[in-house]
Amino acid sequence: MVSSLVPPKIASPNAIGGAADAARMQRVVGFYEKLPRGPAPKPKARGVLEWYSLRYMTGRNASVMPIVHVVGFFMVLGYAQNYYFHLRHHKNHAH
Repeated sequence: MVSSLVPPKIASPNAIGGAADAARMQRVVGFYEKLPRGPAPKPKARGVLEWYSLRYMTGRNASVMPIVHVVGFFMVLGYAQNYYFHLRHHKNHAH
């Protein structure tokens, strides 16, 4: 199992023979022993933007919903501006 993780030139039997090579091999083994095992922990959101990113933009949850949200936001913003600058003046009076 470990042999598939260690590059072949480092883990070859010829490299293990000398004292300098044994120390180098021990460093490589120590490095691989310190790596975490098992599946990676799921990331936790610490803010609104991180929550939104995890919810809609990363991993298997990636979707086009952020584009839909942006389009919807600009539609609402455009209507609000149109109402404020034009439509409210015509609420009770015809043009």
